[in-house]
Amino acid sequence: MSTVWRVDAHQHFWRFDPAAYGWIGDDMAVLKRDFLPAELRFELDIRHIGGSVAVQARASEAETDFLLGLASSNPWILGVVGWIDLRAGDLESRLEARASSAVLKGYRHQVQDDPSPSAFLEDGRFNRGVETLQRGGKVYEVLIHAKDLPAAIAFCGRHDLGPLVLDHLGKPDVRHESAAEWARRIAPLAAQEHVSCKLSGLITEAHWHGWDERDLLPYLDAALECFGPSRLLFGSDWPVCLLSGTYDQVCGLAGKATASLSEAERDAVWGGNACRHRQSLNAGACHGFADKGQSVSRDRRRFRHRRRHIRCAGP
Repeated sequence: MSTVWRVDAHQHFWRFDPAAYGWIGDDMAVLKRDFLPAELRFELDIRHIGGSVAVQARASEAETDFLLGLASSNPWILGVVGWIDLRAGDLESRLEARASSAVLKGYRHQVQDDPSPSAFLEDGRFNRGVETLQRGGKVYEVLIHAKDLPAAIAFCGRHDLGPLVLDHLGKPDVRHESAAEWARRIAPLAAQEHVSCKLSGLITEAHWHGWDERDLLPYLDAALECFGPSRLLFGSDWPVCLLSGTYDQVCGLAGKATASLSEAERDAVWGGNACRHRQSLNAGACHGFADKGQSVSRDRRRFRHRRRHIRCAGP
């Protein structure tokens, strides 16, 4: 059994305010309360997960500072992906104001919630902002729905100065689109070596109270086939995952998807890749990954014999 710490690379914290978190609708009653570190720490400890990456959940620099404050008092919060107005004229000075924070690893904008996400991804000021982030060594995370995948492919192609991370597998339409078709459509994005993908958020794309892991595993297989184990990161999407299941179910689904990998490949998906993408988050959490990284295949063809029913049709 591996002794390397595991990392939950995608989760959220908030003090619930209906006005601030307007995306939490009436059908999401389970999310209408505070979610803070002590509750997540309990879930992590049960599953021997050493730490997590806290990700923004609203377009607010105040929330970014809130997450940084939580990380300062909970050192197992290994990184923060915050929000900043990437179209602001004073973006560089805003970034500089938080430049001393070692735990602030990147930024995300909830593009999926824009009235026209594809057009937003083409916005000139936004693209200049992402370029500024990358030149400063920060990661940008891409949050879209499946319908905007073509725009995301073009967007990622324009921004190869640093790593990009696709959240939630790009939110495949698991209710209407087969995993094989999803693999075909995501292949051009997976072919961009600077783009990684989070194995997260899938159960909330399915019917919340009627999903079956047998229906979802093919989409995780598609991600493994297309991106390979060296560019995938496990994330729970807690507490949003509670809309459709438990933390244990999320971990179980990812565990089954990665069961056929080598130990080094599993370690990469369950934490090693997060450490590398986040500039080694912290020395304790990433202990043991450095000497295993070279044994994780970057050649997707070596993985294909394990998932013959899924073909990634890209280059």
